[in-house]
Amino acid sequence: MRTPVYAASASACSARAALAAGALLAMSVLSGCASRSAGLSPGADGPPRGSEARLVDAADAVPRVEPIRAGGPNKPYEIAGRRYVPVDQDVPMRQTGVASWYGRKYHGRPTALGEPFDMHAMTAAHPTMPLPSYARVRNPENAREIVVRVNDRGPFVDGRIIDLSYGAAMRLGIRGIAPVEVERLTHAQIRAGAGGAQEGAPGPPVVVADLTRPAPPSPEAAASTGGFWLQLGAFRQADGAQRLRDDASGRLQAVAARLTVVRDGDLHRVRAGPYPSREAAQAEAERIHAALQLMPLVVALDD
Repeated sequence: MRTPVYAASASACSARAALAAGALLAMSVLSGCASRSAGLSPGADGPPRGSEARLVDAADAVPRVEPIRAGGPNKPYEIAGRRYVPVDQDVPMRQTGVASWYGRKYHGRPTALGEPFDMHAMTAAHPTMPLPSYARVRNPENAREIVVRVNDRGPFVDGRIIDLSYGAAMRLGIRGIAPVEVERLTHAQIRAGAGGAQEGAPGPPVVVADLTRPAPPSPEAAASTGGFWLQLGAFRQADGAQRLRDDASGRLQAVAARLTVVRDGDLHRVRAGPYPSREAAQAEAERIHAALQLMPLVVALDD
C-alpha cells in the first residue's frame, strides 16, 4: 500500500486562505483560493476519526443542469506565482493524470463556491473546470467509476489534475494518490441522462445513507438462521451497491457466499451474514476492513 498523501494539494479555498501565509495569503484573498503548499505540515490532513467516522456509502452525485457562475470562482487567479484561468463555458473536458484527496482538516469549511466542504460527499476540486460542474472519474487500476460534483479549486501540485473528497477517493479505492481519468459532463450530456442526471434546480449534491441506526435485516434474512449481519454500505442507486458487492466478493472469496444486496425503501444495502455471534461478526468485519479499508457495521436481528 502507498503511504497516504493526505490533501497534498489545495482545495476548500476560503478555508485554505486562512491557513496560508504572507504573500500567498494576499494572493489567495484576491483570487478566492489558497494553496495548501504554504503554512501546512505534511500529514496535517487525514481521514475522519472518532465521532466523525462513518461508512463510505455515498451514492454518486446526481448531475443537474446548473448555471456556470459568472466571475467569482471562475475568474482567473494566481497561486504561488502561477496563474490559472478557469474555463467559463459549458464545454467537454477530458484529462488523464493523478488524483489526490482531502479530508477532515477542511471538513465544514467553505469551498470555492461557498458551500461547506463535506469529506464524505461525492465532490471534488479542479483548478480550471467551470464551477459548478459534474465529472465522471475512473480509476483505471481497478475499473471503479464515480460521478462527482466539482465545487472547489485545487489541486495546485504539478501532475495532479483533481482533488477528491475523502468519500469519493475511498469509493475509487484511492488511499493516497493514484492515476485517474476525468471527463466533465456537459449540460447536453446531463439532459441526455448521463450519470443518472436530473434537470432542475440544484439540490444537495449527494445522498448519504444514515447508518447510525441501520435498518433491520430483510424478512428473508430474519427467517433464516438468525444471528448477526454486517452492513458494508447503502446506496441510492442499485448499481453502486452491486459494484461494492462484486468488489468485496472478488477480494474476499471466503465472504462472497454471505454477501447480498437488500432493497430497503429508496436504498440498496450491501450486507454479509448471518454470523452466530457478535464476536464472529466483528472478527469478519476486521478482515473486510483490512482488505477493503471499509469498516462494516454489525447489525443484530433484534436491533
